[in-house]
Amino acid sequence: MTDETTVDDELLWEVGDDGVAWLTLNRPDAANAITPDQRNRTIELMEGASNDLNVRCVVITAAGERHFCTGADLRVSRIPVNPGPPDAPEKVLGDVGRNIKRGAQRLVASIMDCEKPVIAAVNGTAAGIGAHIAFAADLTIAADNPKFIEGFVRRGITPDGGGAWMLPRLTGLHKAKEMIFFGDDIRADEAERLGLVNKVVPQAELRATTAEWAGRLAESPTRALMLSKWLLNRSLESSRQTAFEDEAWAQEMASYSQDFQEGVAAFKERREVRYRGW
Repeated sequence: MTDETTVDDELLWEVGDDGVAWLTLNRPDAANAITPDQRNRTIELMEGASNDLNVRCVVITAAGERHFCTGADLRVSRIPVNPGPPDAPEKVLGDVGRNIKRGAQRLVASIMDCEKPVIAAVNGTAAGIGAHIAFAADLTIAADNPKFIEGFVRRGITPDGGGAWMLPRLTGLHKAKEMIFFGDDIRADEAERLGLVNKVVPQAELRATTAEWAGRLAESPTRALMLSKWLLNRSLESSRQTAFEDEAWAQEMASYSQDFQEGVAAFKERREVRYRGW
């Protein structure tokens, strides 16, 4: 590995010589529930990966074999207290929404907006914002033991972190309502059938399978993947005319990359292509 950063040993960041960055939630004793510090650092790392030419693919995973991320750690997550007169209540209208925008929504957006492909390697239960981290990734590989849980209704609250936006686009509206209304456990095999994950593998094969996919992405033309991700994400909200215009401009931009020149040269010279990521 070429670089490693830790945040109180609770968040690991490793960038390999192959260009694959592994981000690991490392609180297995707390079911890998995510703290505000972990969340904010993850946002910084995802944003930083976009302009780091050493990084060509990001993998998000967690320590242990039982929990990927069971949501926000409610023991340490607190809504900031706003300044006010002595008799003001601790919480007023607007505080919770502001906290969601600055926290869970920024976290999910940082994964979706990262200019490098992101793979979620789900090693265990993914609940609440943990499930949404997995759903926000470009590709999701799950071990055969995880459960995916839209657990918000169990706490008397509505989904946050983009859940009500992502789920209908992944499963269809009626299934999304079922998941959110009931909050039932979704097994890994059912999650695969619903399109929530790309592949389910035995727990012992999770890292190797993820590494193989990540390695392939890291060897691919990074700018072309970046633009393809942009096109696909925008297509969910675009008209056909807008999507076609986006496609034309994306191809225009990709054609100026050095990887495009390398791809054409390798084809003409009948040799193995070697993309550099720019």
